[in-house]
Amino acid sequence: MKYLVMVQGSQADYEAMAGKPSGNSPAWSEQELQAMFAFMGEINNDLAESGELIDGQGLTEPAQARFVSKDKDGRPVITDGPYGETKEVLAGYWLLECESLERVTEIARRILECPGPEGMVEPPVVIRPVQSAGGEC
Repeated sequence: MKYLVMVQGSQADYEAMAGKPSGNSPAWSEQELQAMFAFMGEINNDLAESGELIDGQGLTEPAQARFVSKDKDGRPVITDGPYGETKEVLAGYWLLECESLERVTEIARRILECPGPEGMVEPPVVIRPVQSAGGEC
């Protein structure tokens, strides 16, 4: 079965990684960033080795996002990020092929062990089964 495993973040989290702390997002040191990248690389390597990794990517900060919607007349409205009303955004994901929900939950628990600065508030890891073309999970 395929699963999408997602990690959340905010513009403040991205700014903290660039050394600009705010609220619940303490500044990251270069050493803490390198430890996080090494940790994520190790997870990716292990998942590739086990054959479970289909794809996995980190996403750029919300300030680089673009929101496309329609106005009341059906015309496109394009807004560049970040979006003040959005508290959390998708920061990265893995698309995995796992034998069970228990296995993908084990992987999510491991992701929660990612190192970071003291005082960092970690959002949950979200697991969603991928629906097949026939509508089944």
